[in-house]
Amino acid sequence: MVLELVHCEEDIRAMLREAVELAPYLSFSAEDIAESSPLQRKYRIHFQEEEGFRISFQEGGGEIAYHTRSALLRALLYALSLASAEEKNIVEHCAFSEFGMMFDLSRNAVLRTDTVKRLIRIAAYLGYSFVGLYLEDTIEVEGEPYFGYMRGRLSRKEIKELDDYAALFGISLRPFIQTLAHLNQITRYEEYQKSIDVNDILLPEDSRTEELLRHLIRSVAEAFRSRKINIGMDEAEMLGLGKYLKKHGYRNRQEIMQRHLKKVLEICREYGYTVQMWSDMFFRLAGDGAYYGSEEKPFSEVAVPEEVELGYWDYYSTEEAHYTENIRRHRKLADRVAFVGGAWKWTGFVPHNRYSIEAGKAALGACKKAGISSVTITAWGDDGAEASAFSVLPTLYIDANIAYNSKMPEEAFQKLSGYSLQEFLLLDEVNPYCESGETHNNASKYLLYNDPLLGTFDSVLREDTAERFREVGEKLERVIRACEGSAFTYILETARCLALVLERKADLGKRIRSAYLAKDEKTLQEITEQEIPLLLQRMEAFYASFRAQWNRENKSFGFEVQTVRLGGLMQRLKDVQGILQAYLRKEIPSVMELDEPVKPFHYFENNDIQSLNYNLWTDIVSTSKI
Repeated sequence: MVLELVHCEEDIRAMLREAVELAPYLSFSAEDIAESSPLQRKYRIHFQEEEGFRISFQEGGGEIAYHTRSALLRALLYALSLASAEEKNIVEHCAFSEFGMMFDLSRNAVLRTDTVKRLIRIAAYLGYSFVGLYLEDTIEVEGEPYFGYMRGRLSRKEIKELDDYAALFGISLRPFIQTLAHLNQITRYEEYQKSIDVNDILLPEDSRTEELLRHLIRSVAEAFRSRKINIGMDEAEMLGLGKYLKKHGYRNRQEIMQRHLKKVLEICREYGYTVQMWSDMFFRLAGDGAYYGSEEKPFSEVAVPEEVELGYWDYYSTEEAHYTENIRRHRKLADRVAFVGGAWKWTGFVPHNRYSIEAGKAALGACKKAGISSVTITAWGDDGAEASAFSVLPTLYIDANIAYNSKMPEEAFQKLSGYSLQEFLLLDEVNPYCESGETHNNASKYLLYNDPLLGTFDSVLREDTAERFREVGEKLERVIRACEGSAFTYILETARCLALVLERKADLGKRIRSAYLAKDEKTLQEITEQEIPLLLQRMEAFYASFRAQWNRENKSFGFEVQTVRLGGLMQRLKDVQGILQAYLRKEIPSVMELDEPVKPFHYFENNDIQSLNYNLWTDIVSTSKI
């Protein structure tokens, strides 16, 4: 490296060397650091007592004063993104004392260790203070050999390696686990069924449950150096209504949760943990069953332990007043309240960055005004984790700028990704009609799996839907050609392949039905001989690109689910082709599915494609039981 660092401690030099040597993945190099204006070959780097960082520019060099290592890297990224040094002094600090991103490693996609390392580096360059790993059963637990078995679980050795790596960059690696619900993957084993109340909810006040939790928390404590833990305990709405009811009779369910929480806290206390937990069950059990209550309720029976920090999670509004009101409600229950927002990547193959950004502006604005000190941006992986972990980079970048009240130029995003912010946001457009950021849908998923003969989602189509997919496919192709050197090109390529599929697939069923009812055999012939073969070719290309993306970021475990889903879709297209051919040859008198009138999609009151999110593959693919 050509860069000469003046007054820079050796451990900081080591961190910078690591950051720069791996910078090609982030699309800027040591040469950028050595040659770019305003940073010249010499500049002074030193620690400051104040939070955040300060950049000062002088002729022939400059100075960076930093409080944390991640602040130093954010300062470096900021400086490198400036076209000129018109501002002689830049000062930034994060509005939140804890500001982190969390990634879901439990919905089939368990991130490879090198992927987590990349995310750690990105977190540091953006100025985040911690990276959370959401682990249901995907962690090695001593004494529980079937916990995460064949699921790609992280070993304690892997976590320790990641923990050490994060520490190099001043990032805390933080565990997010479950100690009450959401442990559905272990329920397949009879051994664990004995400790399940109902569905995926653990059985409180049970010796085996306590033993499992002790094993889990001890293993987490031995793997992670952080002594802050999120214990989950969300969405356990059926608590106390299964085995617990049979064993103990009906008891106040708020009290059941409180007793269970007390036991979990006892175990956590043994390992020196500061505890955060999701807040929704306090509201759901005390109120009307809604997540945070649709109306004011008395909470006299709710007693949140003083040592617990409530994690208020919410990703569903772009109105600041919404978050302000719910923060107020939380503070009626506890003094320690943290906010948890979302980087939407959990409803299909592509993200919702524009919506996430608008929701983030509202939520983080409310958090600043309310004096919230801890914020986490979550990237969940519901229903199979189809989207890339890096697909939400725009959200993570903008949220960081909001947190720092930053004027960092968008050139910084180009430095991180190899694409401009607007180019990267093209990923969002594979879900059409969401350009404003005020709405979101996952049409790219439910139209992909929409059965061509059943036509469940045909009624939500607009006349230009297929054209929308064609247009975004062409846009992605142009951008990919212009920026093919980016390390993230593979993500845009997978999205492009999906758009090409949907150009032909989105309205296929509607066109089949229309031709069948009109007895238009010519069109049916074209569909069987031309349309479906072309679509199958595009499906093969999408599958190959998606598989390559998965293997690049995740362990191989879990992809078998995607193979079954996409392979099943391809086989179904072949079956539809065969059925139509048999009909055209008069081998069958009719197609039963096409003879039955199609009702409008009416699972929800709002059936507008612009805002319809319908995420579960089991519900999308068929009206029959999966």
